[in-house]
Amino acid sequence: MHRFIIILLVLIALMAYVAWHIWTLVPLPRWGRWTIVGAGLFLFALEFASFSPLMNRLPLGAASAVYSIGNKTVIILLYLLMAFLLLDIGRLIHIVPRTMLHNNLATTIVLVSLTAGLFVYASLHYNHKVRVPIELNSNGLVGRPLTVVMASDLHIGYHNRRNELARWVDMINSEKPDLVLIAGDIVDMSYRPVIEEDMAAEFRRIKAPVFACLGNHEYYSGEKQAEKFYREAGITLLVDSVADFEGIHIIGRDDRTNTQRKSIRDLMATCPSSYTILLDHQPYHLEEAESCGIDFQLSGHTHRGQVWPLSWITDALYECSWGSHQRGTTRYYVSSGLGIWGAKFRIGTQSEYIVAKLK
Repeated sequence: MHRFIIILLVLIALMAYVAWHIWTLVPLPRWGRWTIVGAGLFLFALEFASFSPLMNRLPLGAASAVYSIGNKTVIILLYLLMAFLLLDIGRLIHIVPRTMLHNNLATTIVLVSLTAGLFVYASLHYNHKVRVPIELNSNGLVGRPLTVVMASDLHIGYHNRRNELARWVDMINSEKPDLVLIAGDIVDMSYRPVIEEDMAAEFRRIKAPVFACLGNHEYYSGEKQAEKFYREAGITLLVDSVADFEGIHIIGRDDRTNTQRKSIRDLMATCPSSYTILLDHQPYHLEEAESCGIDFQLSGHTHRGQVWPLSWITDALYECSWGSHQRGTTRYYVSSGLGIWGAKFRIGTQSEYIVAKLK
């Protein structure tokens, strides 16, 4: 609770800093500046509303708008914060004149234009899904070549609605996969939009067996509901369990939210000599998979920060926060996610799915 209060106070302080700069910069009468700052504060407040019980009482379209606008406002404010900090530093070292930040129409126009252009690009870039091809060698443990489509972090819900999921299913089917693997966080925060739009029906259109593990967001939204939804969607959910597919042992590890989950070594004890693929949502302690002789690990969770410079944070936190990685004979892929949590923006990161050719 104390941590939440501290975070809230920091956010309010940063919002006040941005609001003050907008107030002093925009060349409008007092009522005009109050209107802009008041609108910004209202949109910022929608971020908190998107996590409240209010969402379940609003019509689905209105709830989706609250979620989308609130989360987008936070990211836009982050970039305005960085812009004003940069301008203030420039002013302190006498590169930027003081008049540039006070009642200045030219600065206002440039700042609005750059911000609008950046976030139009960020939205378009999010919606462009990158196909990542990789090759895996089973060393003769698999009887025939297989096409395996892999993804993570779909985050279907108020912002990624059924029409978006349908597009993703079409992309997956176009690869003619033998197998589909999803490394957690299929659902975002609430099952309400998932159930009301019958998104399970879209998953049932996938023309291959689908296996998945739990992510932290399945715990936020209720893992028991997740299990029910996966059954309806025709997805085989692996929770500290193992499934066999044509000589491949697919190990689905429970999310680390469950501190009592099984170790990789315990799960490997049930696997005879075969090609092993581990689904583990959060890519912590990659050395464990290496020490246990896992052939390939698929993870997600990081989103690689979603937007720069948050990607610097994830790069610092994880041994591998995105992309291909190798430790000994164990190969890894940490996906930045097919969908996204929060604002549907990508800056310096990508939305992706992986197409693995298993030889």
